[in-house]
This record gives sequence, C-alpha cells and structure tokens, in this order.
Amino acid sequence: MPAKSKAQQQAAGIALAAKRGEKKVRELKGASKSMYESMSEKELLELAETDTRDMPDHKSDEK
Repeated sequence: MPAKSKAQQQAAGIALAAKRGEKKVRELKGASKSMYESMSEKELLELAETDTRDMPDHKSDEK
C-alpha cells in the first residue's frame, strides 16, 4: 500500500527507523508513534519506500 502524502511517507520512515532501533521510541510523536505501535516493519517499509514525486504534502491538500 503506497503512501498517500509526503507527510505519511515521512512518518512511516521515522517509525521504521524506530522499529529497526535507529531512533529512540520515546522520541516518536503523533502519526509516527501510532504507526510504530500498530504496523509491522514490512508495512512501514512499503509506505516509506513510496516515491513522493507528484504527491501532496498532506492528504487534505489533495483535491
């Protein structure tokens, strides 16, 4: 499942870094913390790999 916005892709990347031990879990906030708790490393990787070209910054920007 590809990310729908640049913000979602970025949050997934941060959560993935925490899953891999590259970032401290206590530093996570908001969407990245929620993603860390609810998604597998494979799911996070799929979102984080999404090409962000031609994507809105945030989902609400899309019309």
